[in-house]
Amino acid sequence: MRSSLLALALLPAVAGAEPARPPITGVSHIALYAADPAAAERFYVHDLGAVKGEDPQEPKGARYYFSPTQFVEILPVSDMASPNRLDHIAFATPDAERLRAYLAARKWSVPAKLSEGRDGSRWFIVLDPEGRRVEFLQPPPKLPDVPANPLSARIIHVGYIIHDRAAEDRFFHDILGFRPYWFGGMRDDQVSWISQQVPDGSDWLEYMVVGRGETVDRRLAGILDHFSLGVVNIEAAYTQLWNGDRLTGQQEAPKIGRDAKWQLNLYDPDGTRAEMMELQAIGKPCCSPFTAADPR
Repeated sequence: MRSSLLALALLPAVAGAEPARPPITGVSHIALYAADPAAAERFYVHDLGAVKGEDPQEPKGARYYFSPTQFVEILPVSDMASPNRLDHIAFATPDAERLRAYLAARKWSVPAKLSEGRDGSRWFIVLDPEGRRVEFLQPPPKLPDVPANPLSARIIHVGYIIHDRAAEDRFFHDILGFRPYWFGGMRDDQVSWISQQVPDGSDWLEYMVVGRGETVDRRLAGILDHFSLGVVNIEAAYTQLWNGDRLTGQQEAPKIGRDAKWQLNLYDPDGTRAEMMELQAIGKPCCSPFTAADPR
């Protein structure tokens, strides 16, 4: 009898327990605005080798797939005068509803219900601490048929402008469980780039820190708000681009970044940076050691 009463006494506590966070497995996509959709299509399909598909979320948009689960979403620009070409970044989860409930239990503002695409995908969007849109997408039951991209089939990270690292960390680290990976900057004593991996994978988000009040024009916004395609060998990737006449209008050559990884910066027609990066560093990085496993 006593054990039964004890079990009954514990029921309210169990019923009111905070839901567990479901996995957040990697980068799903980045959504960008384009002033000239045809020019954007040439860049993403011809130059980067992505496969164009319809956009189940936005009829006026298009998706450019690098794999069945990762893509760049291109939307028609609504404000030509704005320097901003980023609409949102998105991360993948196998259970969007449970993640929505988890964030609600942590007192984060979430929509009342999930959105659902024509392909059966499910998602919701929240605002980060500085008002930027972050989406969590549950892939559709049937993934699109996307052949392997010989250039790169993996978006390994996305990056966007932030001003307050502590505020962003309270959301991404404390609530969502993102894990530190590396930090650095143009100078050893200045932290401008802060990378943290998703809780259940090796893709990462990179804070691009800008001081409040600093002017960010379209050129700088395009450099800082970016995505990165992982490659095993940057020389082989650059050779493929060169021989395929896929570098028209591009000015940069491969270089070693401050994180000691070979990289190549390309830019879409609206100035958004499409970085190509080797998966592993060739030596010791500046500023900070890597504190998590590299993508493979």
